[in-house]
Amino acid sequence: MLAIAAAVVFGIWLLLDFLNTNLGAPDLFNFQTMATLGLLLLSLYLAGVGSGPRNASGTGSGRRFYGRRPGRG
Repeated sequence: MLAIAAAVVFGIWLLLDFLNTNLGAPDLFNFQTMATLGLLLLSLYLAGVGSGPRNASGTGSGRRFYGRRPGRG
C-alpha cells in the first residue's frame, strides 16, 4: 500500500513538473519535498510497515491449502 502511495506521489510530482506549475505554493511542491516524501514512503514499504494484516496467533505460514496441496504427486 505504501509503495502505491509513493508511486502516486511521484506521479503527481511528475505531472506538476511537466505542466510547469507549483499550485501557488513553490516552497511546498518543490523537488526536495516531493522526493523526500516519495522516498520516505518507499523506505517504509521496504521496511515492512503497512504490509497488511498479520496472523495474530502465530500459527501457520499464512498460506492455506484446501484439498490437495500443489506439487504433491
